[in-house]
Amino acid sequence: MSAHAIHRLRAAWFALAASVACTTPAQAQTTPPSPAPPASAYTAAVATEWLQLALTLTQQTPGFSPPVASRALAYLGLALYESTVPGMPDRRSLAGQLNELSSLPWAQPDEPLHWPTVANASMATMTRMMFPTASAENKARIDLLERSLPLKHPQDFNPIAITADISNRSESFGKLMAMALMTWARTDGGHEAWGPLKRGQANYVPPSGAGQWSATPPSFAPPLLPYWGSNRSFALVNAASCPAPAPPDYSEEVTSAFYKEAQELHRIANAATQEQRQFALYWADDPLKTPTPAGHWVFIATDLLKLRKANLAQAAELYARLNIAMADAFIANWATKYQVNLLRPVTYVQLVIDSNWVPTLMHTPAFPDHPSGHSSQSSAAAAVLANTFGAQTAFTDNTHNDRGWGPRNFKSFQAAADEASLSRLYAGIHYRSSVEAGKVQGACVAQKVLGLKLVR
Repeated sequence: MSAHAIHRLRAAWFALAASVACTTPAQAQTTPPSPAPPASAYTAAVATEWLQLALTLTQQTPGFSPPVASRALAYLGLALYESTVPGMPDRRSLAGQLNELSSLPWAQPDEPLHWPTVANASMATMTRMMFPTASAENKARIDLLERSLPLKHPQDFNPIAITADISNRSESFGKLMAMALMTWARTDGGHEAWGPLKRGQANYVPPSGAGQWSATPPSFAPPLLPYWGSNRSFALVNAASCPAPAPPDYSEEVTSAFYKEAQELHRIANAATQEQRQFALYWADDPLKTPTPAGHWVFIATDLLKLRKANLAQAAELYARLNIAMADAFIANWATKYQVNLLRPVTYVQLVIDSNWVPTLMHTPAFPDHPSGHSSQSSAAAAVLANTFGAQTAFTDNTHNDRGWGPRNFKSFQAAADEASLSRLYAGIHYRSSVEAGKVQGACVAQKVLGLKLVR
């Protein structure tokens, strides 16, 4: 963002802050609730429509690799929750619980707010800031959604009950919350990470040696986001808070555990059943073709919120927990990947087993192997959804219906996460130990996020 745009943002912040109180979490918890109807009195429509648009933007905006997408979705979920939490008498802000987020704006108790209007303004503002490189067409979609939601959902936007004062005050509070969170977001290390190299940051040079990662065919692309693991996490103390089990010791001996894992992958990938091939392609969730792996789970969550006729408060809490969990899973995962720096199966197999072999279903991503990112974030997402809807909840996944690959039914969230994890083995791009290690890491991340104190 240009210096002029930053100046305008700060000016807007101070102008809006003059009319809305900023409090610490401790103060916020003692503030009486607004006399206006609570957030739970409204449907989840504002929330689900904005997250649906976010998935479209994620899919169609260059640069939104899986880690980058997870970050954007996390800030959107957090903006939704923090802008509406003053309208949830039994819930508290995450300020004071997330890293370096000490305080956030809080609504004045004697000035009623309309929570769908607050959420609409907050999500519109945050979406624009999270997708600054979206196409002109998609920026127009953001504007259109913001204007059209009150007309599309009259049950939540009753013009008789919403005075001009309430409407203006609600919009101001929503925008202020988004800008406060964006000020915090700019310091996390991930802001514009996909753009030009940060000033003073050395160009990354991968370590070399036996068993170390090197660029993979066919494009031999440079490593993706090598510093992402050093980003500030949300709920984790740091990326090391959820370590992944180590891979087997590197060896080229045919009797070694490492060789046997590579041999297993080579055999499975070459003789994958039609079902295994389907799993591999279904969960690939490639950038610019799909809303990425994190978007896949947001799609599932959105369908369930609609099916259960969830209210705005329920949607805000789920989107915050789910997206924070996936973002932290990617940070922890990326930190481990570049610390272990394990070579990919295609490199090992060509070196030791079959010099002509390449995975046939998809290209190997341009970053180290261990642990599997799909496993980490899918396990984290599944645990959050299980906590919300129940561990044994069966559901239908409609994410890829438009591609002719669905709907698909799963007996539980963990069953879906297990399939997503194993899909990388079937595709020939992750060793089994990397898949299993990612699941352990993701489960750890989920427990940290579920440990956040949202209930008063």
